[in-house]
Amino acid sequence: MLEYAGSQRAGLQRHREGAALAGVVRSLDWLLIAGVAGLVAIGLWAVSGVTHFTIAGNPSYYVKRQMVYAAVGVMALVIGLVVDTDVYRRFWRPIYYGTISLIAIVLVLGRAARGSTRWIDVGFFTFQPSEFGKLLFVLAIAGFIADRSRASADPSLTMRVLGLGVVPILLVFAQPDLGTALVYTSALAAMLFISGTPWKQLAVLGALVALVITVVLWAGPAVGVNFLHGYQKSRLTCFVHPQKCTVDARYNLEQSIAAVGSGEVRGRGVRNATQVNLGFLPESPTDFIFAGFSEQRGFVGASLLLALYLLVLWRGLRVITMARDLYSAIVAGGIVVAFLFQVFVNIGMTMGIAPITGIPLPFVSVGGSSMIANLAAMGVLLSIHARGRVARAPRRRSG
Repeated sequence: MLEYAGSQRAGLQRHREGAALAGVVRSLDWLLIAGVAGLVAIGLWAVSGVTHFTIAGNPSYYVKRQMVYAAVGVMALVIGLVVDTDVYRRFWRPIYYGTISLIAIVLVLGRAARGSTRWIDVGFFTFQPSEFGKLLFVLAIAGFIADRSRASADPSLTMRVLGLGVVPILLVFAQPDLGTALVYTSALAAMLFISGTPWKQLAVLGALVALVITVVLWAGPAVGVNFLHGYQKSRLTCFVHPQKCTVDARYNLEQSIAAVGSGEVRGRGVRNATQVNLGFLPESPTDFIFAGFSEQRGFVGASLLLALYLLVLWRGLRVITMARDLYSAIVAGGIVVAFLFQVFVNIGMTMGIAPITGIPLPFVSVGGSSMIANLAAMGVLLSIHARGRVARAPRRRSG
């Protein structure tokens, strides 16, 4: 029986790919996987309790939907794990232009809700492109930086990175979605830092950010130019100057703080959580789900949730040190900092230590886009960690 050399090479290539994938599986960060699984489980528990009385006669409606989203997210995680991060680096341009095109389409075809146009309705699923953009934004910008790593100290490179980053940030801000735009900004800052941007340039960028904030919040309104919508200005006013805040504007924050405090140590349970069940707590399944969960499960439940977030953040920071190349390190840094920013702002706003925004709580808030996108990001982190360990193994043996 004759066998062509081409088929032999193809068989050898498949064998090598299989061996490489097996090495990736053996090098998985099981603590990170356990942390993510714990967060998804806690999130489903929280959704089950907070939405128990939302739809009369169907207490499991939202939790069943969230389970479907989690299942799709697990598939996205597996894809993120299997795909080599070098693929994203090679195709960073299509990823970048595809991301800004998708976000831009929202402004034209998106569905408006609560004063914002953030969602696209495709019939069977309504998704938020800016949520998926959090990951795609990092993958694209990191590719641009890594391809020019030798010029990391060049101010012109920093300005070009800012130019690329500002476009999707402004598109998200125009929806308007200030919270998500800030998530993109935090990821961009992290990527510049990890890529080796000099401190002097970072200081200048910090000064520019401060200048932009001054113009948006004070200088612009003083001359009649308003960059923020009325409800956005009200939220910032309540955070910076609570004494100037109206009763209506303070309502959400006061109810949220009351919900967190009323949970005490063990929580009031699902049936006795009056802030959630009587509708006093606004947006309890989404923006303020941490407050609702704290009322129902108390300090014990909230502490468990925070401990799992700390575990995931710790393992995520470790992934940065395990990365096999600069691109992987930049991607890991962008994902971890964006994740940290979302957790801090969402939980902080429920207790009055951060301004109220529309940022969802990762793995907990009701919503398919956030769940799927965050699980996909965790898959990329797992891929970076595993391939970093595989790349270091030969060096340890040879040493």
